Amino acid sequence: MANEQNLKPVRTKSEARERGRNGGKASGAARRRKADFRKTLNMLLTAEIDSEEWKPILEALGVECTLESALNMAMIKEGLAGNVKAYEAIAKYAGQSDKPDEDIRNREADTELKKARKQAVTGENETDEALDKLDSILKEMRDNAVKQQAE
Repeated sequence: MANEQNLKPVRTKSEARERGRNGGKASGAARRRKADFRKTLNMLLTAEIDSEEWKPILEALGVECTLESALNMAMIKEGLAGNVKAYEAIAKYAGQSDKPDEDIRNREADTELKKARKQAVTGENETDEALDKLDSILKEMRDNAVKQQAE
């Protein structure tokens, strides 16, 4: 129940402006921190590795001897040892997973639906074309789902 003790205080324009300014500064600092983190991580990943274990293997494969290459090889080694999560990560980033394609189709369907809704509101004639494309995308998705269930 509302009473004087649990109501939020009303902010003046200057207080709201100052809070917004402080929030903007904090947001900028956070973005710079994240950018510095990514830059440092990329620098470290591209650094040359001097490991007795990994360097000969990477050189034999004709791959750059970097920490990134060694990490990728370690993930593959884990996948070969039976680690399913490692295999799924490898498949996902190698583009061999069904999920990214499905995500792309879902995004396309969402985009077409939004276009169809917008065109229905504005009264443009392209609505039938957009809805037909949406129907074909949804049909393809349903067919794929049925195939996956059958397997």
